[in-house]
Amino acid sequence: MIDLTVFPQVLERTIELAKKRNIIIPTLKQQRDPSLIPEKIVKKLKTVGLWDLDPVNLFRISWHNEPIEQGGGYTGVNFIEFPEELTGVKARIIAVVGKYFPTGAHKVGAAFGCLVPRLVTGQYDPTKQKAVWPSTGNYCRGGAYDSALLGCESIAILPEEMSRERFEWLQKVAGEIIKTPGSESNVKEIFDKCWELRNSGEDLMIFNQFDELGNYLWHHEITGPAMHDALKTIMKDGSKVRGLISATGSGGTIASGDYLKKQFPECKIVACEALQCPTLLNNGFGAHRIEGIGDKHIPWIHNSKNTDFVVAMDDNVPMNLIRLFNEPAGLRLLKQKGVSSDIIGKLDLLGISGASNLASAIKFAKYNELTQNDFVVTVLTDSMDMYGSRLVELTKECGDFSDTDAQVVYARDLQGLTIDNMEELTYYGKKRIHNLKYYTWVEQQGKTHQEIQEQWYNDTYWTSIIDKADEIDGLIEDFNKRTGLLEKL
Repeated sequence: MIDLTVFPQVLERTIELAKKRNIIIPTLKQQRDPSLIPEKIVKKLKTVGLWDLDPVNLFRISWHNEPIEQGGGYTGVNFIEFPEELTGVKARIIAVVGKYFPTGAHKVGAAFGCLVPRLVTGQYDPTKQKAVWPSTGNYCRGGAYDSALLGCESIAILPEEMSRERFEWLQKVAGEIIKTPGSESNVKEIFDKCWELRNSGEDLMIFNQFDELGNYLWHHEITGPAMHDALKTIMKDGSKVRGLISATGSGGTIASGDYLKKQFPECKIVACEALQCPTLLNNGFGAHRIEGIGDKHIPWIHNSKNTDFVVAMDDNVPMNLIRLFNEPAGLRLLKQKGVSSDIIGKLDLLGISGASNLASAIKFAKYNELTQNDFVVTVLTDSMDMYGSRLVELTKECGDFSDTDAQVVYARDLQGLTIDNMEELTYYGKKRIHNLKYYTWVEQQGKTHQEIQEQWYNDTYWTSIIDKADEIDGLIEDFNKRTGLLEKL
């Protein structure tokens, strides 16, 4: 569970470092509701770029950032609603937008949720220890960024076949980059590298997003309420929230569904994965191209007992959709089909996993025969800023994206999506998925049989994580008080 034991000597050193680097840490409440942020900090943000390595950007780890690259304040939650002309379904599909976080992806928040509790308790010593961020992409970028803001040395670990843009950015921010063999699905190789580092004798701490409960907590407390805020701006009497759609990834983002289900009991939680690696659907394995979602295991922090559907998405679909949404022929066709210029101008907000989430939401809406009174919520983790090189590669591999290609993709991969490769989970379907945790976490990663049983049979297991939020905020407030920096603003 989340351990908040305080180590005073290390904490004192961390506080001194924070003083020198002018580090003020936002609370979870402030990340959820920026109106709680002191006006002097909001004013300071007016002079800082969204991606700048300035500690004040810790206060931009929020879904409420003004969608500009320089000097932005706060606004409503950034989200996009996809029209029927695009989706082919009457259900109202919305997605919260990750592009306007520092680093251009919401994983910077998950990294914050893992790092900060260790920092404000003195469990992690940034003056001596390196922070290790194992990831399939955006999480290690977020971890390296948070580490740089907080004065920590960092090591980013990710598969060597991830997009070029990720590596180019990491070279500017991370202290060290370790490339592991393989692609998106090769999480085991990342875990193996972590064990190698643990056994090396080097002074470091590994923040493994796949088992760090702070990742679950951050998304439950920040992403879930952001989705709720977005819904409240457009829902009318008689509307229902029918589903939360999320790639399982590290198991963090899907925790927002646990929050939404409490607000909307009719909401189903839908876990998405690649058909080429159908771990949840069919205990399967393989390699695929939907970057950033991880595979071939069930994350320790995935609350599988609260998951209602599995959708396995053919990775050809999102790869085709990013071409439709970004190539001239695709944009021309969408305009002809009646998609508004406003929506067309926002389609680059979808990265590859975002396109997969959208397609999964369409399949879910079709499966459940949803109507115009039904809302489905999903997430755009990042944007095409991370995948321009993939478009170039697709052109080299497949040729130019023609008008005919656009018509085929629109008809097949949007309007023509079917309800194949889906499972509505029974109690034992959920338990089957949960039991798969054993092979990774008990046999390989040092968890116990008792712990895995607790996750399934103890109803307070997941709520006890959430119950730590106020205590963490109290520790952050005490940390800031001891640095004295808030008073000096």
